[in-house]
Amino acid sequence: MIKVAAILVAAAMALFYFTRDLGAGPSASKPKSAAASFEKLAHLPDAVQESSGLLALPQKGLYLTHNDAGNKPYLYEIDEKGGIEATYKLNIRNVDWEDLAKDDDGYVYIAETGNNNNNRRELMVYKLKLDNPEQVQKISFTYEDQKAYPPSKKDRNFDVEAIFYSQGSIYLVTKDRGQKATAKVYKVPAEAGTYTAKLIGSSKINAQITGADISPDEEKVALLSEGKIHLFTGFDSPDTFYKGKKQELRLKDAGQTEGIAFEDEETLVITSEGGNLYRYHL
Repeated sequence: MIKVAAILVAAAMALFYFTRDLGAGPSASKPKSAAASFEKLAHLPDAVQESSGLLALPQKGLYLTHNDAGNKPYLYEIDEKGGIEATYKLNIRNVDWEDLAKDDDGYVYIAETGNNNNNRRELMVYKLKLDNPEQVQKISFTYEDQKAYPPSKKDRNFDVEAIFYSQGSIYLVTKDRGQKATAKVYKVPAEAGTYTAKLIGSSKINAQITGADISPDEEKVALLSEGKIHLFTGFDSPDTFYKGKKQELRLKDAGQTEGIAFEDEETLVITSEGGNLYRYHL
């Protein structure tokens, strides 16, 4: 009987350690699901029903956004519950504002770059500070490889709805309206003037890009399309982010997602033209 009891005790102990190592014990942590990573924060206020661009302000839980083409040239400061904290009324036109970016010196950049028909010649990025919104600088540009206005339908890849700032430059990412297959990346200085936007690379993405941002540590770039985040990591510099490891993250039931911004290295906020504010934990 003693031998039998010893064998049973040994078997029980082995079973305990085996199941603990498999994660069956009560203290084991479960992998975070995609659903747990993505949450709706709020419905956007009535004034922001066509949110197109988004950035996270330095004050935690506050964001800046604007409406799409033809709406008032206003920037709206909103909180994570969807409340409007401030409205900045700018004395410039909103022909087709598409995205926002910011730098470490407090400048905000507005992408006046919407180009649905690929025939616009007056493309620019506005540069301003929120504490002095009357003083607006213009970064005007044309694309170095655009020769026709508009080009043939299959070559219409000069619409930009996504920008981000890094190290003194503005990066512009195209929305491929011709073949919906390639996101081109251009670069211009983040200083007032007139420039030729330099084509620095491209990425094969079977989607149309609607927003972009770079993480505060500049180790991740997130591109946005309808219902998806295209996350790039492992690149040498922002100039070559499109050569990094690419991961696709699905945003279930998010609709027409348009604006994206990093809150911190592991957290993104997203807006949709359907009027919602979301958060995604990487």
